[in-house]
Amino acid sequence: MKKVSIYIINLLFITGLFYGCQKKLEEEPHSVLTPDFFTTAQGFEAGLNAAYAGTRWIWGPQDFYSLTVCGTDEFKRGVDGNSDLNSYSSNYTATNGNVTNVWKYCYTYINTCNGLVDNASQIPGMDSTIKKRMVGEARFLRANYYFILVQLWGDVTLNKHFQNTPTTSAVRDPLANVYDFIIEDLTAAIASLPPGPLTAGVQPGRATAAAASHLLAKVYLTRAGSLAKKADDYKNAYTTAAGLISNSAAGVGLLSDFAKVFQEGNEANMEVLWTVQHTSNLAYNGSPKQDNRDADNLLCHLWVPQYENQPGMQRDVFYGRPYIRVIPTRWLTDTVFADKVNDTRYNKSFQIAWICNARKLIPNWPSPLPPGAPVNAQPGKPKFGPGDTAIFMPGYEMPDAQIQAKPYQVITPNKYVPALAPTLTKYFDTKRTDMNAPSIRPIIVYRLADTYLIAAEAALMDGRPGDAVGFINAIRRRAAYPTGNPQAMEVQASDLSLDFILDERARELCGELTRWQDLIRTGQLLTRVRLHNTDGQKNIQEKHKLRPIPQTQIDATTTGPKYPQNPGW
Repeated sequence: MKKVSIYIINLLFITGLFYGCQKKLEEEPHSVLTPDFFTTAQGFEAGLNAAYAGTRWIWGPQDFYSLTVCGTDEFKRGVDGNSDLNSYSSNYTATNGNVTNVWKYCYTYINTCNGLVDNASQIPGMDSTIKKRMVGEARFLRANYYFILVQLWGDVTLNKHFQNTPTTSAVRDPLANVYDFIIEDLTAAIASLPPGPLTAGVQPGRATAAAASHLLAKVYLTRAGSLAKKADDYKNAYTTAAGLISNSAAGVGLLSDFAKVFQEGNEANMEVLWTVQHTSNLAYNGSPKQDNRDADNLLCHLWVPQYENQPGMQRDVFYGRPYIRVIPTRWLTDTVFADKVNDTRYNKSFQIAWICNARKLIPNWPSPLPPGAPVNAQPGKPKFGPGDTAIFMPGYEMPDAQIQAKPYQVITPNKYVPALAPTLTKYFDTKRTDMNAPSIRPIIVYRLADTYLIAAEAALMDGRPGDAVGFINAIRRRAAYPTGNPQAMEVQASDLSLDFILDERARELCGELTRWQDLIRTGQLLTRVRLHNTDGQKNIQEKHKLRPIPQTQIDATTTGPKYPQNPGW
């Protein structure tokens, strides 16, 4: 059995009853358990709860967000952002806290999943169907954690079995072995899980065969772009993704309106394959005193600009706390979202207007009035008041004369600054209890539109653009609803290229914590950052295609060979 360093095996157990009549996954605090507890029905449920709870340490806090959104072609640093990860500066080292935390969380909950899989056969009296399903859920979760690790770090330690004693030695297993293990887990999970998230009795956030199939397709696609690639990876990625899309038993499908996918309170819609559930209970979400390095869902805050410093505005719960970690690159606003007539996704992904909510610093109309001013404009009188538009960010340039004639402040892309740029609205949460509260919205991790794009990319890379174009056009036609021309959005097979696929992924999946992985999978990270990210273009190097092994891991490996660091770090 492979050994891992002492600090990565600490376990957090949370117990609860998953298979009752409750409407969603619920948990109760429980003390730390002994390994023997896995062999009881209560302990098994406790361990599975813990494995699910671990996903909140990945999808929601700043750590994984910082490793997947920052320093890409889509976003560059906001005023409150991590300058090291955004700019690939010399201060970005193996001691980086975001890097360390994601590594730690993945291995902590992999060990929990190992305990579940290893001990399931020893549990007396548990219904075999329920047990099989729960093991499938554990294997799905374990595959997720390992997939994060191989994408970010390459060769990693492969622990297949539960470890109940601290160890001080560790080795890195070949990438190919880890991928094989992930695929083995997902294949088994698909066979033992209910068909889809809308299947009767499936609670929100629960693993299903549809979610596992989507992840398996992405694993094949990602391995195809790695040193562990196999000859049939693109074919398998295509077959798996296309099979999920056509599988009526899964009960999933694209919504007609892109905006409805992320509508607050609609996270269980038919396009969503898997979500990570969040809660207002700090017993599970961590403590605000932990420098936000906890299991809180902070994604509602991390794109919010300092709007409260602008005329007519003050902070409120609706517009959010201004944590602005990143702002869009000009490539994202000017190229990816160049078409804002037929493609509705920009206005449905970003906030473009703020309504005046405070009587402060409101400017007066000048005398004489500028040409084109509203008919009710009066020299020396306020341009707007509470309830009127105060800020407008159209996402495109406008002539100065046209801007001067508007009663509100117009901020075009050439005026974006690190403190003031559009807010990504996919994570909006207007129901938080106060300004500083984290979100309790579920985070959409996998959705069917991405499955379509996986199928398209796999077909294209397999030399079959004709098979790819239908999947692309399904996504693009939907993007025209309701005001655009769907026919104008369609493309031909001859239009497709890897660059086009990456651009389309940005239009559809912008900000959904997948971009860094997309650029690594396709070999485009260095090229695109150098072309489109003014923060990172001068500093990014070959070594940045992998994250550094955390220094804490290296330091904790004190027995046997030193734990290897990634090249260049």
